[in-house]
Amino acid sequence: MIFETHAHFDDEAFDEDRESLLVEMKENGIEVIVNIGVDIENSKFNVEFIKKYDFMYGTVGVHPNETANLKEQDMNILRMLAGSEKIIAIGEIGLDYHYDKPKPSVQKIWFEKQLELARELSMPAVIHSRDAAKDTLDMMKVLHAEEIGGVIHCFAYGKEMAREFLSLDYYLGIGGVITFKNAKKLKEVVDYVPIEKIVLETDAPYLAPDPFRGKRNSSLYLIYVAEAIAQIKGMSTEEVIAVTNHNAKKMYQLLTTHDERKE
Repeated sequence: MIFETHAHFDDEAFDEDRESLLVEMKENGIEVIVNIGVDIENSKFNVEFIKKYDFMYGTVGVHPNETANLKEQDMNILRMLAGSEKIIAIGEIGLDYHYDKPKPSVQKIWFEKQLELARELSMPAVIHSRDAAKDTLDMMKVLHAEEIGGVIHCFAYGKEMAREFLSLDYYLGIGGVITFKNAKKLKEVVDYVPIEKIVLETDAPYLAPDPFRGKRNSSLYLIYVAEAIAQIKGMSTEEVIAVTNHNAKKMYQLLTTHDERKE
């Protein structure tokens, strides 16, 4: 069964058919979905949203592009929300220089504060890093993020940066981009990275894989991601699904005693 580590099923793109779509998940091989928080209000919503579905977990956090108006008391709100049922990580947090808003100095303040919150609560971090590789890595090293653990969501850098994040014992989130014909750099990364450090994700409703590129993404399409990884790694699709499922449960601290004995 497939473990979806990163999706946004609360997004308005799912307003018309969210319920019927989510009902299909287990029947189509999706065991777990983690719905990701992106701002304070969304994180509050996420706490209640995931309670409706027995196969869904959630995170709370503020995306770097949403940090402009954050205040110190918002960290207290996140701390409270993080103690809610089925909330398993702090995220998505990090740095995003693609749209240059807010300015990097502001993003860095709140990345550090949320990373420290993850440390305080002994929860993994879901890290968003776009066009900000060096600053992300430098901050993680200074803050000893290896003591926290988590995932670099939607990994989009090259092998050298992959090596650096692996040295901090982080997992790499691989999604639909791996199926694109022009994704040479990411294919090289997937070939290089041990399968034990890869987790599957969609970032739904974004980044749908071929043959659905440009359309709304959903966890149902993760099979295409698993197939692409299997082809690169010379593994069966079933083995990729099984190993990445185990990786995700380990990363999100969801392994049962039975699972841990098998390691």
